[in-house]
Formats: sequence, C-alpha cells, structure tokens
Amino acid sequence: MDRRSEVREFLMSRRARVEPEQVGLPSGGDRRVPGLRRGEAAALAGVSVEYYARLERGGLGGASDAVLDGLAKALLMDDAEREHLYRLARQADGVGERRRTTRTALPAWRPSESIQWVLDSMESSVALIGNGRTDLLAWNALGGALMDEMISTSTTSPPNFARFIFLEPVARRFYPDWDVGARTNVAQLRTEAGRDPHDKQLHDLIGELSTRSDHFRALWGRHDVWHHETGVKRIHHQAVGDLVLHYDGLDLVGQPAVQLTVLTAEPGSHDDDALRLLGTWASSKKDPATTPPELHRSEP
Repeated sequence: MDRRSEVREFLMSRRARVEPEQVGLPSGGDRRVPGLRRGEAAALAGVSVEYYARLERGGLGGASDAVLDGLAKALLMDDAEREHLYRLARQADGVGERRRTTRTALPAWRPSESIQWVLDSMESSVALIGNGRTDLLAWNALGGALMDEMISTSTTSPPNFARFIFLEPVARRFYPDWDVGARTNVAQLRTEAGRDPHDKQLHDLIGELSTRSDHFRALWGRHDVWHHETGVKRIHHQAVGDLVLHYDGLDLVGQPAVQLTVLTAEPGSHDDDALRLLGTWASSKKDPATTPPELHRSEP
C-alpha cells in the first residue's frame, strides 16, 4: 500500500466526516464538499494552512506528538483513529523500515497445547482466537458450534471472517446486523493494514475482496478503523435460533494482533439457555442419535 496515499485518504476522509456545527463553526457559506474546509481544520489543529496541506498530502514525516494530537482533536478522532494516525506517522518517520517491502507469508500462528487446554476448559462460553486479518485460528467446542457454517463453508485454511461475511450469502442470515458487522470487519482490516502494511496475505485478501465484492470495496474506501474490545453481537444460528452475546477481546501477550474473543450470555437469560442448547447440538453432531427434541423446536 502506498504510504502517502494512505495518509492522504485517511485524513481527507476524517475531515469530510466532521460537520462544522460539531466543532462550533457556522454551517453556512459556499460549501461545495462535505465536512470542514482545509483552513478550518488547520485552525482547529493549531497549525498553518500550508503545513496542514502538507500533512494531508501525506507528509506526516517529522510531525510532533503535539501536531498529531492537534490533528486528532480537530478531526474528532476516537482512540482507534488516533492510534492509527500515530502508526502512519511512525511509518513515515521510517520506524520499522527494515520491513519496507511487502514480505512473504510467515508461518501461521497455531495455539500451543496449553492454550488449547484453556480454550477447551471454557465449557459455558464461546472462545475464539483470531488475528488482525480476521482469520479464525483456534476455538473451543462452543466456538466451533457457533461458527459451524463459516468453518464448514470455508475454502481456505484457516477460515476467514471477512471472506464469510462478504462472499457467503448465508452470512446475511447468520448476522442479523450484517451491515454493522460488515463495516466493523472492514475497519478491523484497515486497522491491521496500518499496523502491518507489508503483510502479503493481507494485501491478497483485500485485493480478492475488492474484486469480488462491491460492498467491500465501498467500505474499504471509507478508511474507518476499529478497536476490538467489548460489545454485543446478535447472531441467528441455524440450530438454536437467535442469540444475543456479549463479547470481550483479550490480547495474547507476546503475540501481535492475535486475540482471544470470549462470547458469553447473561446468566439465566433466554440467550444463556440457547447457548447451553448449542453445546448439546455440538455434541449431537458427533453422535446424531443423541439429538435432543428441543433442537427441532428452535428451528426458524
């Protein structure tokens, strides 16, 4: 990815998103493009128009923390966007230049035996381990049951959430909030591209999805970024129906961009019952003769 273009498009997209009223400016006047004028953004960031123009053309090299903080504040960046801006600035300063060229794929991360033991011990929660490319690298029994359709339809190893969301029609049923999930997934990939811009597998994935999905290509052009921390996810599972699960992302120490996501249901809720039923369904797949009748009543 071209570094200067990445900086330019990111800053321009953030400026276009900010309405004048959000920063105390009048909305009138001849505004031919959305968002702030370049001079307004410069004034809010505390820099000259000339310097701001240089930054927005991709010239982040040498920008101080004060300048970067001023940019982030002026353009109303959230924590994920601020971190992305700092990463772009570090790359412009030559940090990590030993990896300047697109590198070949590294060996895929695999869970150690003890990590898999930890996953398998989590019997009442969904446990999934993924990376910044949204590959699904490891899971426990409930995780495999929850993501059964993604795993079973995958044509790649490991399975990949982005390919599932944008290329598999069943994903629109699986994720009732598909539009939200699609935006989040692309923002996660954009964040990873900022963290590791020389990952060939990531380049290939983005190229494939941009070619095969108009929706992905449009979302990629938004330059949104995202932190995978905590939230709520709605799922419609083929066997147990609707689920509302709370997720928390936990970084694995010493493993950049590899994260354990734990999904749980509110104790005593309908979702908790459905999650337990999902565990029974997972067991029944191993031994079809044990399929409980309750599963048939949960079919949509």
